[in-house]
Amino acid sequence: MNPDRIRLDPPLPANTYHDSFGNFCHVIRAGKGRLTMSTAFVAQDDGRPDAVAPLASQHPLEELPVDTLIFLLGSRYCETDRLMNTAWSRFGKLPKGWPLVQAICNFVHERIAFGYEHANPTRTASDAYTERRGVCRDFAHLAVTLCRCMNVPARYCTGYLGDIGVPPDAAAMDFSAWFEAYLGDRWYTFDARHNTPRIGRILMARGRDATDVAIVTSFGPCTMVGFKVVTEEIAASTPGKP
Repeated sequence: MNPDRIRLDPPLPANTYHDSFGNFCHVIRAGKGRLTMSTAFVAQDDGRPDAVAPLASQHPLEELPVDTLIFLLGSRYCETDRLMNTAWSRFGKLPKGWPLVQAICNFVHERIAFGYEHANPTRTASDAYTERRGVCRDFAHLAVTLCRCMNVPARYCTGYLGDIGVPPDAAAMDFSAWFEAYLGDRWYTFDARHNTPRIGRILMARGRDATDVAIVTSFGPCTMVGFKVVTEEIAASTPGKP
């Protein structure tokens, strides 16, 4: 993949670092006036859909790697305390592991009606459960919360998901949200919004919820006046040809 370097107009110095979740971050001091942030890059994908492992097992709590334990706790948008009883009443008798996480995805996929007009930056997982509407981040937050309630470590993911291998969507493009659950000996990708393995998923960042992976976190007044995401599939070149 070509480097995904942020461009600032007007140019500003940036302090760059990796946060505690491994995400690459920039800290800038923006003055008054308009600031444009952009990036462009080419990523090579292997063309395979998200991995499916129906036999992936669920660890007992005492056997989980310690670095996964933080993804069992409640967070800003994932209130495990509010949904604990709901989770256990709905999923407590299901087989643990992959079948449990997939059942949670199926439930969230059916529970929430998707629509960009339903976007709300303060909606939490319990709000999404009650209101039964939202955007991809709401699907992810609710699924993450239910997984955590059922003792499955789950972390929020955001990135690019183009229309590769599926019918093109006429709606304006946006970043996408999904989640990862720790089963067996690795993290697996799940997507409660689409609820089917997809091709060309390009990860940008991971965290406890959307708070940790916000595009911008501002410390003072800031008004967004424009936002545009474009992903395009580039056909693979024929061997021996450019």
